[in-house]
Amino acid sequence: MLAQNLTAAGPDPLAWLDAEAADRRSAGLHRELSPRAADAPRGARGPIDLASNDYLGLSGHPEVIAGAVDAARRWGTGSTGSRLVTGSTEEHDALERELADFAGAGSGLIFSSGYTANLGAVTALAGRGSLIVSDAGSHASLVDACRLSRARVVVTPHADVDAVERALATRDESRALVITDSVFSADGDLAPLRALHAACRRRGAVLLVDEAHALGVRGDGGRGLVHELGLAGAPDVVVTATLSKSLGGQGGVVLADPRVREHLIDAARSFIFDTGLAPASVGAARAALTVLGREPARAVAVLDRARELAAICGGARPESAVVSLVLGDPQRAVDAARWCAGRGLRVGCFRPPSVPAGTSRLRLTARADLNAGDMAVAADVLGAVADGSWIAGTRTAGAAS
Repeated sequence: MLAQNLTAAGPDPLAWLDAEAADRRSAGLHRELSPRAADAPRGARGPIDLASNDYLGLSGHPEVIAGAVDAARRWGTGSTGSRLVTGSTEEHDALERELADFAGAGSGLIFSSGYTANLGAVTALAGRGSLIVSDAGSHASLVDACRLSRARVVVTPHADVDAVERALATRDESRALVITDSVFSADGDLAPLRALHAACRRRGAVLLVDEAHALGVRGDGGRGLVHELGLAGAPDVVVTATLSKSLGGQGGVVLADPRVREHLIDAARSFIFDTGLAPASVGAARAALTVLGREPARAVAVLDRARELAAICGGARPESAVVSLVLGDPQRAVDAARWCAGRGLRVGCFRPPSVPAGTSRLRLTARADLNAGDMAVAADVLGAVADGSWIAGTRTAGAAS
């Protein structure tokens, strides 16, 4: 085998990549990028999007685009540096205050993405000599944050509050952080936040909640599940969120007690050493927040569309914008996604490691701006997938992740 890998310069140090790629292909887990075309002009028929996280349909909203353009013209195309050097503008400061006011938090701190917000918050609030208790279904960004934190990490079964309380009660560490998504990204189910917060209160721990899939969807006017459950503004609750889903832009934010904000500015490495969020993204997020404040019905509409999609698929009533149509085998899920794409329906395709083995699926995301015609197409196409009649159809190119 070694002889086969020899080149004129010696053994190929990347030969192992070929073997791993072959293994993934044979298991139906190979992934490809599928660059999409620009959206069709208004009034024209393009693919119906049930794959993105643009829950409120704001990424192409004229006011949001204008907000991005205006910010770019005033501040330039980049933030020019890290937030602690030249990367903070008056626009960043205004967005942080507006996001905190909207979600009922004491303060806000913007990061370049939701991923870096989670890395920064978890690693700065935990660290060596502390305990992190993480739900088994936590997003990959929280999992990676645990790995970087140097804290002792206990992973508890999904939504198991008793297991969380046991881990907190038996700890030796003085500091503890409990982390969870509020809406889990693959199944769209909700975390038992009130019970988790009560356990944290009893055991002197901080609760960190990732609201990436809840902001704009759950709560009064889309203020999130933490706000809906009356936990917003609690000093022992830290919220992280993204600006790239319901707000249709880019970036992340930590919403928390002002003492947490001050600490993150001093200690969160993904804040200190990262370039500040581009002004255009900040301007877009401010405009999107203005639209959402003026049109709170968008948060109601997205849940209504999700319930219609679930009914088409024969699923249970969803609690978020995420609806899963589980098909089991990864290649079957890929083929079904391609079949849907060929009929004008863009759907997500989730396979391991994004979901557990045996649960590969079409992941559907509802949007507030889906109209009756869109839903009629969805009913025809997804209905065929759900009842299995699609298998006899023609398969064409589509997207998978």
